[in-house]
Amino acid sequence: MAERKLKLSPLDPVWSRVCDEAEAAIKDDPLLGGLIHSSLLHHATMEQALAYRFSFKLASPEMGEQILREIADQAYRDDPDLGAAARADLMAVFDRDPACHRYLQPILFFKGYQAVQAYRIGHWLWTHGRRDLAYFVQMRVSEVFGVDIHPAAKVGRGIMIDHAHSIVIGETAVVGDNVSMLHSVTLGGTGKEDGDRHPKIGDGVLIGAGAKVLGNISIGHCSRIAAGSVVLQDVPPCKTVAGVPARVVGEAGCSNPSLTMDQVIGD
Repeated sequence: MAERKLKLSPLDPVWSRVCDEAEAAIKDDPLLGGLIHSSLLHHATMEQALAYRFSFKLASPEMGEQILREIADQAYRDDPDLGAAARADLMAVFDRDPACHRYLQPILFFKGYQAVQAYRIGHWLWTHGRRDLAYFVQMRVSEVFGVDIHPAAKVGRGIMIDHAHSIVIGETAVVGDNVSMLHSVTLGGTGKEDGDRHPKIGDGVLIGAGAKVLGNISIGHCSRIAAGSVVLQDVPPCKTVAGVPARVVGEAGCSNPSLTMDQVIGD
């Protein structure tokens, strides 16, 4: 007698929770049924749902949904790290954004999360030599979400971009894991040099609203940059900087009693 083997579906607790929340949201407000079914419940995996959102949000008369969906599906098939990063980013938003109460919110409603996932597909295109398509994705992300991330920039996992309006991340910028930033942050060049000209942001850094980090400088891990600061020099790890130009005002963790957390992030 032939041995029968059972095929088990892989466990995906993040996607399972998204789907559970989606079912509950429809019960709470049936008018959302069409949006939630088309965006979430009609898809077997989180990657498929993200590919749908990517194509739906970025489609234009210049490039339709079907082509963009094929691009996104290919990217997620080719690189499993894209799906892993999307889950890490989702957890980061849920953990760090006090306005986020459910896993489904960033996928459906938060332009910072959606912009980062679209950037990741643009970066995949860039690294596979499809640079004009990557520039197209960058352009549409900027037009739709107000977030301009060069597809050559390197961005880690667990990224939380709150509000996300007017974010600019330049071509040679590097952003580590578990970084948080608010609206109107610029990781830019000084305009004085070519080549490697953008900031390198360490793991666990918090960048407040309106902060500008300029030039090929390093921001040490777990540092904090106060809202409205202009950073032109390296920042050591685990320090809080503030001002124009920015200077060290305390240890990370806001040990300076005169600088509150609201002043650091500017939210």
